[in-house]
Order: sequence, then structure tokens, then C-alpha cells
Amino acid sequence: MVLQKSSDLVRINARRTDVFDIFKFKHYIGPNPYLDIGTLVFDFALVDSRQPLPIEDYIAKIGDRYPHLGSRSYQSYAHLFAQVVSEVGKLDMDLHLNRWSVKPYPNFVRISVQSLHERTTREVAYFVWDWFEAITQDEDFTFDEQLVRLQNKFRASVYGGPTVYALLRTAYEKGIPAFYLWEEGLMQYGLGKKHVRGVATTFNCDSHLDSEFTTRKDDCKAFLKTLGFPVPEGDIVFSEKEALAVARQIGYPVAVKPVVGHKGIGVTADVQDSKELVAAYNRSLAAIPEDQLTRIIVEKSISGSDFRLLCVNGRFVAATERRPASVVGDGYLTLAELIRLENRKPARLDTPTSPMSKIQIDEAMELYLEEQRLSLDSVIEKGRTVYLRKVANLSAGGMSIDATHTVHDDNIILAQDIAQHFQLTCLGIDVMTKSLSESWKSSNFAILEINAAPGVLMHLKPSEGESVDVPSYILETFFESGTDSRIPIITFNKISVEELQATIDHILLQHPNWTIGAICRDGVFVNRSKKVLSKDYNSNVQTLLRHPKLDLLIAEYAEDILNEEGMFYRSSNMVVLDNPSETEMMLARDVFDSSTVVTRKGNDISIRRKGLIEDYSLGDDEPFTRVYLKETGTIL
Repeated sequence: MVLQKSSDLVRINARRTDVFDIFKFKHYIGPNPYLDIGTLVFDFALVDSRQPLPIEDYIAKIGDRYPHLGSRSYQSYAHLFAQVVSEVGKLDMDLHLNRWSVKPYPNFVRISVQSLHERTTREVAYFVWDWFEAITQDEDFTFDEQLVRLQNKFRASVYGGPTVYALLRTAYEKGIPAFYLWEEGLMQYGLGKKHVRGVATTFNCDSHLDSEFTTRKDDCKAFLKTLGFPVPEGDIVFSEKEALAVARQIGYPVAVKPVVGHKGIGVTADVQDSKELVAAYNRSLAAIPEDQLTRIIVEKSISGSDFRLLCVNGRFVAATERRPASVVGDGYLTLAELIRLENRKPARLDTPTSPMSKIQIDEAMELYLEEQRLSLDSVIEKGRTVYLRKVANLSAGGMSIDATHTVHDDNIILAQDIAQHFQLTCLGIDVMTKSLSESWKSSNFAILEINAAPGVLMHLKPSEGESVDVPSYILETFFESGTDSRIPIITFNKISVEELQATIDHILLQHPNWTIGAICRDGVFVNRSKKVLSKDYNSNVQTLLRHPKLDLLIAEYAEDILNEEGMFYRSSNMVVLDNPSETEMMLARDVFDSSTVVTRKGNDISIRRKGLIEDYSLGDDEPFTRVYLKETGTIL
């Protein structure tokens, strides 16, 4: 067994009682000398003045939490530590972070773990360190409590929303480049002219007019009625008095909701009388943003179940029934205790990958319980199901049940007909009906509203039923494959401004209408036009790959940049290496099977393309530029 002892460094970050030390953290957003993906790198050592337990003791304790880790053998403490950081980094959410490596040095070991969000991964490393030290000292360790804190930190990050994470993970699995644009607050999928940008399921190619139109529920409802589609009778009101008048006119029960809103906030269904109406009106009023006028819809409440029909690119892809949060009595526990018990279930972790949110206790719930002559202190008889809300709000703990294969053809046609009228990638259509298996033409079917930014988790991970891979449907709208999401990229380890411009000119001769982005340490260009060079090298690369008309990227990545920042993108179509260092050889590591790699060592030339290798020597006056410019034709 290998022990990594720190001889020169007695302690850097380690506390007085620690036997392990971790230090010198560095985060890479993309490929780097250690892994070909976003990575957190840190150094690990044993403190000279302390002695760890036998490694088997740590493995046994860790195996209590992660049995599959406890059954393995490990070469060293560092290998065990790296594996545990990688495992904990999934945050019990099944995050797609499972890559790690260990590189030994004389006095320490360098650990690299796949990372998406730097702050979370760094805190995971400290978390595991504290866990190891607690094992050493035979102290209690509040694992679950601290894990929840890490889960919340990730969820609060830009990647932590269920829809954003689902799309990001699917892009990763399909080989589609994806990254966050911090200044814009958007995700980008794809590169150069192939890319799209968006927030969750709304993209830059969507009509902002259509998206805004769906938020004007009154106008949207009138439009659907004009098309001959079934919508509930009702009106917009501006005061409590008007709300009462409309309810008397159309007859109870009614539904009340703000004209501008989302996620079911401020919505109350099945309002039975004037007393309930006043309370419902006030909830809707409270949900209206301060910069919006007081406009509230009062409409006929339709009996039945709440369904979401989802269309992607005008095509029906999924249907989900949404049920209000509920608990089942056991004859002993109160409703409040039953809710707490329900919220502890793994399915209600309330993470970007869990099928249900935690049940929220609020005024709307307590009022609905009061209507049922119940309270949070009521003990519910064994086997009785108590629904906690009138509205099937998933963000407040509701359930989603897949109904995709039950939908009547007429209802599919209806959904697609509606979607055809909107220039939107994703469209959610919320309807109320007893069953989707019956045609809307002959049942109590009503369209409640249209959603231009529908979530995907209810379809991808329903509480019950089969998963529908909505993220794939969405990304396949833009990219048939990972290859289709990319533009050609040529990467150099060493190139001057003059050589860069010569390469641009050579390619423009073949493709005069192309827009070429190029960067080396001394300049950044779009075709021959020089642009402002940022001190942060990779921000220049990102800006070029964000260019909506870019046909090709040429980039220099020398050893110092690779060590300091790593690469922004993953894989190149052509790599040109001029007497490369060991670190710069990583550029040849990250290539496609169809890529071309040109390597010069002294006067010796090696060209590798599609599994074939060609070796020769440069002539006396033959420039290296002639070699690689000739090879650009193999990838263009």
C-alpha cells in the first residue's frame, strides 16, 4: 500500500488533529492536463506528525454509506479519497459526475475530479475531508445534514434547475457542447453558427412575441376560442366586487387566477361560494408582480383531472396527469406529522433529479383542510387519503403521472393544432378533463392555459409511470447528433499572428463566404479583422464560439495556458503540434476518430488521420506551414 507523506509540508490547510491535508485547489471549465472535461484539481498528502488508521477502517465506514465502495480495494488513501469525492459529488442526485484521476508526486498526490459547479465540488472535497477526519477520531459525523446543505448549494447554482440540468446532462450524453453564458444568464448549446441559446425550454429562435402572448392569459384564451377550441366561460376582473359579480353570473364553482403568473402560484380551483372567492381573490392578488396591473381571471371551474400536454417543435411528445399533494392516514399520526414523514421520502428530495418536491404548508393548504373540516393537528384514520390542495401544483408537492400512451388521437391533433399557431420550440397546454382517452369533442374538456416555458422533469421523471425523454426531443430539434452541433476547430500548440493570418487566408480562398474566428496569445481575429483581446484567454475563445455566424475556429493552446486555464472546448477536428511538450500532447488526446493530427519534432513530420499514419522529414527549405495548410483540406 502506498502512503503519500508530506515531508516538506507539515501542514498547510490541516488542523492540529488532522491526519490528511488537501490544498492548492484549481478549477478548469473544460479539458485540462488531468481530465478531458471540467475538473476540480487539488493536492492531497498525509501529515507527518499524525498517523492515519489502517485504510481498511476508512473503507468499512464509507461502505456503510456507499456499499459498492466498501467492496473495492484501493491502491492508497489518495485513491480512496478521490473515489469518495467523486461519489459524494453526485450528491445522491445521480449527477453525471463520475470521472476522477490520481497523479503521484514525491511529497503529495494530485487528485482530479469531474466538476460542473466549482463552489459545490470544492465544498464536496472539504466535506469528504471532514468525514475522513471524523472517522480517524471516531467522532459522529452529521452526513445527511451536511449533504442536504451541499444539495441546496448546487440547486441554487445556475445548473441546479431541474429543466436546465436535464438538458445539460442530455447534451453531455449526446456529445453536444453546452456551457453557461454568465453575462447573458443563458445556456448555450452547440458552437458558432450551429449554436442556440436559451433559458430552460425557451430559446433565442423562439418568437418573443408569441412567448409574451402566452402570459396574457385573457388574450390567449380569446384567441383559442376564436380557433374553435374549448375554453372555460369567464371574465377578467379588477376588484373583489367585480369578481363576486362574475362568479354570480357564470355560477359556482369557479376558478380564480392572476392574468400574469406561473407555476400555479395564486391559482385556486373549485371555489364554491362567496367566502371562498374572497380568499381566492386575495391569493391571486398577492401573486401579481408589483409592476403589473391588478387583473384576475374568474372562470367556470371544470370538473375532472389536471393534465399537461407537451409539444416540441409542433409535435405532441408527452402527457402528464398532475394530482394535488396528498397523504394517507395510519390512525395515529396527525396531518402535520404525516406531511413531515412524506417529505422525508427519497422521491421528495426536492433536487434537480427527484420526481417530487416537498409538500409546502401554507394558507391555501390550511384553508382547503378547513373546508374538509380538518387541520394540521387532525389524526387521519388508517387508509384514508387526504388531498392537501385543490390545485395540482407540482412545485408545492403535487404528483405527476405519465399519461402519454392514453391520449386520444383527437386530443393529440388538438395539441398539435394549437402548437402550430406559435413559433415556440416547447409549448405546454394545460387542460382539465375526466380522461385524455376520450375525445375533446365529446367530453367535458377545457383548455386552462398555454405555457411557453414548460418544465420537463414531470415527463422525464414522473412520480408514477414511464419516463419520456423530453430533453432529447428538444435538443434533436436543433441537432441531429453531437457532430451536427459543432463547427470545425483547428487547434495549435504554437502559432504566430503572421502564421494565423496565413491560415485564415488559405481557408478563405477555398471558402470565401466563411466567417473564421481565430486566436493566439498575441491577438484575436474574425477573418482579417482584429478584435479586443481579453486577459482571460478562454473568455476570448467563448466569445468566438458564441458568434452566431462563425463557420470555423482556429485556436492556440500553449503549455502555460493549458496549465493555467485549460481548454474551453472539448475535441478538435485538426491538431497541429510544433515540437510539443508533454502537457501540449493532451491536444492530440482530445480528438475525434476522423480528426487529423500533424506533429513536428525537429524536421520529422508525423500525420495521423482516420487511423492511418504518414511519416516523413521536411525538406531543407520547406516551411512547416506548407505541411499543415495542405492538411486543412482533410477536415473542411
